[in-house]
Amino acid sequence: MPRNLHAAAHECLLTADIDSKLEQARALDAEWRAGRLHCASVVLPDVTEPGRPARPELVPPSQVPQRRIGTPEGHAALIHAVAHIEFNAINLACDAAWRFQGLPEAYYADWLRVAAEEAHHFTLLRDRLRALGYDYGDFAAHDGLWELARKTADDPLRRMALVPRVMEARGLDVTPGMMKRFAHIGDTETVAILEVILRDEVGHVEAGTRWFRHLCRERGLEPEKHYFELLEAAFGERMRCPLHKAARRQAGFSETELQRLEAMCKD
Repeated sequence: MPRNLHAAAHECLLTADIDSKLEQARALDAEWRAGRLHCASVVLPDVTEPGRPARPELVPPSQVPQRRIGTPEGHAALIHAVAHIEFNAINLACDAAWRFQGLPEAYYADWLRVAAEEAHHFTLLRDRLRALGYDYGDFAAHDGLWELARKTADDPLRRMALVPRVMEARGLDVTPGMMKRFAHIGDTETVAILEVILRDEVGHVEAGTRWFRHLCRERGLEPEKHYFELLEAAFGERMRCPLHKAARRQAGFSETELQRLEAMCKD
């Protein structure tokens, strides 16, 4: 008997144990592809806080210690920061799958695939941390990604615009620089992991682009105009640069969008 997709994603989102969450995220994608999940609408309790382990300690972004990558602790801390983003991304994908019901089946196929890939990324990074003598939870982290999930919980269009097309797209921009930093200290293992993450994250941002535009068409909105309206309302008129324009193009950003984003950087 097929399980309800929304209920299964909701369960994964609320799971606090790391290994159980990883297993559930991978299973969701496999079950969907095997035809063992259905996406009939179902009433579920709202989720304001996802399931997560007691550690890492969550602090405001300004209170996350800055460490030099040239030290063993700083080296591990940067890997930990990326692992924390990937762990949060599992929750974001599960939230997108359970919360926004009544969308095309292809939407759920995308976000269950994303959840499984984020689980894979997290596993690679946690294994790398362990090889360096550390583990996930050993460093403080912040909750910025989930804060944005809360702020976009009322509307899948806003979620697609501001999480994949802003926060995850920013990941495309900064990953090449991180790869250079790790290469500089000879950490080719982490560089290889980041290559996998960058490749997959292009697809995650592209999914956000596709569904944002789909929802704009349904509502009679001009996508580019509405994107920049949402961007300005949420973040103001400033954009961090440089942009990884090649990756953003692959992820569906138009040339005019890239020009407008670069103009926001210059301002």
